[in-house]
Amino acid sequence: MPLIRISLLAGKPKPYVRAIADGIHQALMEAYGVPPGDRFQIISQHESDDLIFDADYLGIHRSKDIVLIHIVAGNWRDTATKKRLYEAIADRLVEKPGLRREDVQVILSSNERDEWSFGNGLASYVQDAPTPEH
Repeated sequence: MPLIRISLLAGKPKPYVRAIADGIHQALMEAYGVPPGDRFQIISQHESDDLIFDADYLGIHRSKDIVLIHIVAGNWRDTATKKRLYEAIADRLVEKPGLRREDVQVILSSNERDEWSFGNGLASYVQDAPTPEH
């Protein structure tokens, strides 16, 4: 279950923002093997004083259409898979809503299986060892 935080400058129409969210999820299904129903996204729109970025960091020119995508996901995928995900997200967001590749920034934070609880106070990805009978 990736948890996705999508941050962009305020003022975009709802269909534009939804296209970003949908494109990210589609890329996660295609490149990361995420099931269709495994969708958890938090979308934040910020005033220009509240989303500060270097427009030319690493020689990539970003515009005010920048989208910062922070993905928290399990650390069980290799580098090649992660690179495919970055490319798939950029491809989907160029396709719809028409972003520039330079404006798609992805940050991946990995964690382990025992660091997820989907409810009921349980470590959802952890199989507890059976307790020995006395």
